[in-house]
Order: sequence, then C-alpha cells, then structure tokens
Amino acid sequence: MVDASSGTEVTCFKCGFAAPAGSDDWDTATHPSLGTLQRCPDCGSTDTTSG
Repeated sequence: MVDASSGTEVTCFKCGFAAPAGSDDWDTATHPSLGTLQRCPDCGSTDTTSG
C-alpha cells in the first residue's frame, strides 16, 4: 500500500467514497493473483482510482 502521508487520495468509482491512500479508512481484500487490494468500506467495491 501507499504511505498515507503521500497525500494521494483514492476514490471509489462505485459510490464516491474518498480517503487518503493507505489510510485506515480503507478496508482490504485479498485476490489470489493480484494480492492485497483496497476495498471501499461503504460499498465493498475494489474499483478505485487515485489522483
């Protein structure tokens, strides 16, 4: 994960939830071939963007 102090904000495409990358606000999900992904705590989606 990215260091939360980097200032990069991650946004969920599905519901619009936004929080700093790597912060404790995000849940995580493990995918067998992709590894650990950030998961939205509001809707459960892993479809996110940073920027």
